[in-house]
Amino acid sequence: MRARYSELTKEILLYLAAAGAIVLAATSPYVVMRLTQRILQDKNFLAKQQERWKIARLVRNLKRNRVIILKENNNGEIVTELTEKGKRVVKTLRLETLKIQKPKVWDGKWRVVIFDIPEEEWRKGRDALRNKLQRLGFYLIQKSVWICPWPCENEILFISELFGLTPFVNILTAERIYNDIILRKYFHLL
Repeated sequence: MRARYSELTKEILLYLAAAGAIVLAATSPYVVMRLTQRILQDKNFLAKQQERWKIARLVRNLKRNRVIILKENNNGEIVTELTEKGKRVVKTLRLETLKIQKPKVWDGKWRVVIFDIPEEEWRKGRDALRNKLQRLGFYLIQKSVWICPWPCENEILFISELFGLTPFVNILTAERIYNDIILRKYFHLL
């Protein structure tokens, strides 16, 4: 069963993923507390002591569950990093929060995602890709062909890489699609 993480825990993990590693002073008896202060320093969460203890508890749990590690480097500093399990968790979190950014003005181009994924060994990945395209608001024009009017190449590549489907997925950019009135209505582009 997949672990469920609170929004604050997700935020901490995503921050650690973005920062790479965080270095702390090894002399501090409150390493976890110092870690949380460093993580949330620029987010103004430090106003309440109760929030700090909650965050410290979350970070301790992440360490206990082997999602993050605290280790001492050559300079005597404590470094906090994501473990391999933590990196997998972050990829899953990024997938859950993945969104297509809609520009203010449409560039008039259609992004067409096509895939031909072998049935037997790649079924889970194919189903996950299809479900994510549907949740992102893509339009299914025919079997294994999805359309979106906004730039989405990076997001599709991320999903494909995450599930190991890159060799089976392609993204086309089209300026015209015959009889696209249905698509324009679906995406509110009229």
